[in-house]
Amino acid sequence: MVNKKQQNNFAYIDGNNLYKGVTKSNWRIDLIRFRKWLSDKYNVTKAYYFIGLVPEQKNLYLFLQEAGYVLVFKEISYDKEENAKGNCDADLVLKSVIDAYENSCDKQVLITSDGDFSGLAKFLDEKGKFKTIISPSITSKCSILLKRTNLPIVYLKDVKSKIQMKKPPLRTEP
Repeated sequence: MVNKKQQNNFAYIDGNNLYKGVTKSNWRIDLIRFRKWLSDKYNVTKAYYFIGLVPEQKNLYLFLQEAGYVLVFKEISYDKEENAKGNCDADLVLKSVIDAYENSCDKQVLITSDGDFSGLAKFLDEKGKFKTIISPSITSKCSILLKRTNLPIVYLKDVKSKIQMKKPPLRTEP
């Protein structure tokens, strides 16, 4: 029996979109199980997690790194209401395109519901580098621009039983 070559696929996670999409669907994702699922289902060897850099969130960042994510930080700014804003879209696109051109991976998985990534998805498909889009949002909230690409979209709600947080994380603070 011939062993099938293990694919070397990369995932590009729009961290804010993942968080907001799952939260609005009223469930909690187990990011350790999610990382394992990406590896098992899509042969993801490297999962880039694009996220705004907020110093008070250092424990989250350590947790994500220990869970197997490669963090890509974006400096944040604040709006008039003092809400943090750290748009990572351009950084995600740039990293994805660099990896495609440098042939760093076999295929790419995009984790977002944001239509701003429809052009990237089409580009990756044309270059033979596209694997799938994973939408954190419910079907009706995934961008029509992503849907119009006619590329495969997996909705996290459909695999919720595999990646949902079963019990709250242990608290280390008193």
